[in-house]
Amino acid sequence: MENCCKDKACEVEALQERQSSVLKIVLLINAVMFLAEMTAGLISGSISLVADSLDMLGDSLVYGFSIYVVTRGARMKAISALFKGGIMAMFGLFVLGQAIYRILFPHVPMFEAIGTFGVLALIANSLCLLLLWRRRTDDINMRSVWLCSRNDIIANVSVILAGVGVWLMHSGWPDILVGLALSALFLRSALFVLRGAINELKGVNV
Repeated sequence: MENCCKDKACEVEALQERQSSVLKIVLLINAVMFLAEMTAGLISGSISLVADSLDMLGDSLVYGFSIYVVTRGARMKAISALFKGGIMAMFGLFVLGQAIYRILFPHVPMFEAIGTFGVLALIANSLCLLLLWRRRTDDINMRSVWLCSRNDIIANVSVILAGVGVWLMHSGWPDILVGLALSALFLRSALFVLRGAINELKGVNV
């Protein structure tokens, strides 16, 4: 009798278990960082921190949904990617709205909070990216999750730069400019994920 590890069904089940374990860990990390960044963002008055914290919340929802579809078929995984793309788009539009609001109503946020929590978020997301790296080519579900995490790294570095800019210029403009840049990044990534999901659904339906 052949060893279970040589059986295709067994291999698939093992892969799904590894995917689920990784997703649960990154879900916990993002949920904790959401609470920390949101609190710091509201206290400091930083749009970049609030936006980044909401991105963490969005990622937590994305990872939760990804855990659900790990054992599902290609169609459900494509639908999951559509969900993720929709979240990216909503946060992109939200950040854009907040940036416009800050242009109309200027405010100088606390650069200390921006820098400190920006670094903490960068460390947290770097860990998530490392955990997801080996799983990024498994399927569209894990690929879109990895893309979300990669964008988070870019966002965290941008938040840190915003803190440095606010400190040097004593102005809220660096915070605003980072918000606009993050909005463009989220919307671009949303378009990429949505296109991939739609193409995947077309392939499944054929």
